[in-house]
Amino acid sequence: MKHLVYVISHVEKSLAFEWVVSRLAREYRLTVILLNPSSSAFESFLTTKGISVMRIAYRSKADFPMAFLRTFLFFLRTRPEVVHAHLLDAQLVGLSAAWLAGIRKRIYTRHTSTFHHAYHPKGVRYDRMSNRLATHIISVSQATDHALIELEHVIPAKIFRIPHGFELERFSEVSHDRLLALRSRWSIQPNSPIVGVVARLIEWKGVDTIVKAFAGFQLLYPESQLILCNASGPAETTIRSLIAELGVKNVTWITFEEDAPALYRSFDIVVHAPVDLWCEAFGQVYIEAMASGVPMVVTRSGIAEELVNDHVNALVVPFRDAEAITRALVELWKDEELRKKLVRNARQDVVSQFGMEPMISALKRLYDA
Repeated sequence: MKHLVYVISHVEKSLAFEWVVSRLAREYRLTVILLNPSSSAFESFLTTKGISVMRIAYRSKADFPMAFLRTFLFFLRTRPEVVHAHLLDAQLVGLSAAWLAGIRKRIYTRHTSTFHHAYHPKGVRYDRMSNRLATHIISVSQATDHALIELEHVIPAKIFRIPHGFELERFSEVSHDRLLALRSRWSIQPNSPIVGVVARLIEWKGVDTIVKAFAGFQLLYPESQLILCNASGPAETTIRSLIAELGVKNVTWITFEEDAPALYRSFDIVVHAPVDLWCEAFGQVYIEAMASGVPMVVTRSGIAEELVNDHVNALVVPFRDAEAITRALVELWKDEELRKKLVRNARQDVVSQFGMEPMISALKRLYDA
């Protein structure tokens, strides 16, 4: 059985990784190296599933030398056929150690698009280093293709398009009891328009524009609620100040919620509004909301450029346009038939394109080639 090593950095919990490693562990002798500062829910999951895991204490790049040495020695001792790295620090540690150890198949998945180019230009050198060290690069969308080929000049033959896969049934099969428990946990009132936002509070997610749009919506529907999920990040102070300045009421802040499917099902409308075409590398929110049966107001970024069609499976608005989002929210809330149409089409589209099995099959072809 082929030995496959995943190197993953700074992950506390991830359904996506849980789904992938559970399937790959049936086909490969799988080891997961976690670069984390301490134990995590993901590590506990791996242990429970009997998947071999090695955690290396890693807080910042100051820990790189020791992490590199331990990973390099592990590769020398075990000689895996394939090393697959996820997220920046794992790329730098895992790919460089695998290169020096002579591992012939070194893969990384590109989880960011133009983030470094737009916000941290010094970080582009780390992207370029990963590109050089890898023998194969997995691109998850048109946006990551753009960053790799147009901005970083990676040869196309090195790039393999494998979009993320999802256990979609988890988002459609939510019991009434789970939904009631979540609403009680976060004081969500089901009789008012509930607008959900699932995004870290970082500038390029466009949450400030959504807040301005919601302020306009709330003038028409004073009982409406705004639910901000994953609500932490460098823009948190700015968002809180904006909410206070605009006098927005009924705002619920959720830093983390483990039951993501029930969370989506508690919303009437989801808004996801990244600020340009390329900033979102993939955008799992698009897929999760569509699979959950919640109508969306969106800008096209990441995978949405390939997936979303205006007034077919979502309402599409221009970038950074709060008034357009307000109009779309009003249109959706007033038109029940439109909501049903968007939900029906969206579910069909994600089921046909983003299940787990096509992704796993594509990964296996890459690992086994």
